[in-house]
Amino acid sequence: MYRVASASQYLVITGAGIKDLKIAKKAWLLPGQSYTIIDLSPVNYTFEVQAMSAEKLPFVLPAVFTIGPRADDMEAIEKYARLLAGCDKNSKNVEELVQGIIEGETRVLVASMTMEDVFKGTKEFKKEVFDKVQIELNQFGLFIYNANVKQLVDVPGHEYFSYLGQKIQMEAANQAKVDVADAKMKGAVGSKLREGQTLQNAAKIDAETKIIATRREGEGKMEEVKVKTEVKVYENQRDAEVAKANAELATKKAGWTKEAQVAEVEAQKAVAMKEAQLQKQVETMNALTRTEKLKAEYLSKATVEAETKAQEANWKLYQEQKAADAILYQRGREAEATKTAAEAQFFAKQKAADGDFYAKKKEAEGLVELGKAQGVYISTLMDSLGGNYGAMRDFLMINGGMFQQLATINAGAVRGLQPKISIWTNGGEAVSGRDSNAAMKEAAGVYKMLPPLFKTVHEQTGMLPPNWMGTLPADD
Repeated sequence: MYRVASASQYLVITGAGIKDLKIAKKAWLLPGQSYTIIDLSPVNYTFEVQAMSAEKLPFVLPAVFTIGPRADDMEAIEKYARLLAGCDKNSKNVEELVQGIIEGETRVLVASMTMEDVFKGTKEFKKEVFDKVQIELNQFGLFIYNANVKQLVDVPGHEYFSYLGQKIQMEAANQAKVDVADAKMKGAVGSKLREGQTLQNAAKIDAETKIIATRREGEGKMEEVKVKTEVKVYENQRDAEVAKANAELATKKAGWTKEAQVAEVEAQKAVAMKEAQLQKQVETMNALTRTEKLKAEYLSKATVEAETKAQEANWKLYQEQKAADAILYQRGREAEATKTAAEAQFFAKQKAADGDFYAKKKEAEGLVELGKAQGVYISTLMDSLGGNYGAMRDFLMINGGMFQQLATINAGAVRGLQPKISIWTNGGEAVSGRDSNAAMKEAAGVYKMLPPLFKTVHEQTGMLPPNWMGTLPADD
């Protein structure tokens, strides 16, 4: 759709393809877009603001404000469209907004002024209110086109303006009486004064008239001479301009004559040059004709020779190509034979690998089955032993011959070490508490234990006991 706004309106478009909003006089509306029409015509808002002066005297301030969007500022129009486009400018919302701003600023301003200041400075007071309210309306894109503050009115119960009016009326009446008396006095005195001034002024005017008449006559003659002089100067200027125009015309005629003669000479020379060019082209064509004729003669001979040599070269090429084809065919057969042998060898290796894989697979399957059988065996054994893990372990070790293997391994280890084992005893006789020789027997047992002890220490460490403890018997 194509939409056009009137002279005092704008289109506010939002939607697809528009980042925020678009303001225009006319535009195409695409699918997914919507528009609103805003009117910039100002509206009159009439308020009666109740305020209080610095003396705490309440009064009513009637005011009329003509407010509308600022038409010459696109930024202000965008603010108005963003904040107030959804509200009709005649609606209560806009009126309450404007009234709230005006009442607030007016009350703040009046609270700092006395009643006398408000009366005396009506113009300044109006300007202050206008400026303060305009600052607040800027954030909404509104502009005060006109502001009119009417006569202040008393609040019911407070007759300050009435009493002030009566006072002013009485002062005016008394002043009027005084003014009447002063007027009568001034009238009598003024009458006599006017008569004397009339006679004086009449004589003065007669003298000034004669002077002015003489002056006007001289000025008339001066103006006549001045006009004649200006006429003569104008005639001389016109003659000079005519002479200048004649000179320019003669110069132009000479130039045109010169250009005509030059053009005629150039035309003659151009004709001669054209004839020379045509003659040159004719001679060039003749030369080309002779050249082509010679080319045809020599070219026919060269063509025959070239075709003969080409035939010979083709025959040689055919023979060489056949020989190469034979060699290529032989090598191709050899390659096919090699390929067949390689495929046979690959097939044999593949079958062998398949056989190994199958054997490994069956072996693995057997191990799996064996593991499953062992698991069933162990589970059955555990159930038979009542879940006693120690008993099951001992049974498996005995049944597997682990103890026999351990004994065999230990015996082999000891056999390789070749140990020397010494066994001694102290006699082993029983000791009785009633035996009187028990102490001597204990000493004799200790004495018999020393030789084998010394021998064992000597064999294992190579150390000999001191001589005072005894010596070892000599080896056989």
